[in-house]
Amino acid sequence: MRGMTPAANTPRPHTLRQRLQMRFVSLYPPFLGAGIRVVSVAPDWSTIKVRLALTWYNRNLFSTQFGGSLYAMCDPFFVVLLMQQLGADYAIWDKAASIQFLKPGRGPVFAAFHIPPETIAAIRARADAGETVEPTFTVDVVDEQGEAIARVEKLLWVRKRRG
Repeated sequence: MRGMTPAANTPRPHTLRQRLQMRFVSLYPPFLGAGIRVVSVAPDWSTIKVRLALTWYNRNLFSTQFGGSLYAMCDPFFVVLLMQQLGADYAIWDKAASIQFLKPGRGPVFAAFHIPPETIAAIRARADAGETVEPTFTVDVVDEQGEAIARVEKLLWVRKRRG
């Protein structure tokens, strides 16, 4: 894809359902308005890659990426990955989040959300044992050169559903 970094240029998902889900997420009004696009989803739902363009409608007063858009591009994706991998038998919520702005974003930026299989297995095992699990995940938002411009930390809440 034009304007993509090599790290963000990955194969499209394999199923029609995944392609439709990606398209739907990209058309979600807050994402559409901010210029946020889902670039790829791994076939096993271990990774989602997202791009945020820099446009006239999401620039801040300094003509750089608006901080709210940087956070918005990172908001739902760790929850989405867990939901897809754990399934409907688990309740998953955002509990807390923080963003650290490292340098101005002067062009398109990218984020790759990844949860390895061993982390999924550990969360599942603890939740299946009746525990409430509160995993923390971190993602760097990077520019076209791969330099981090922001770091987002997400604290989630996971529990096996009763019944």
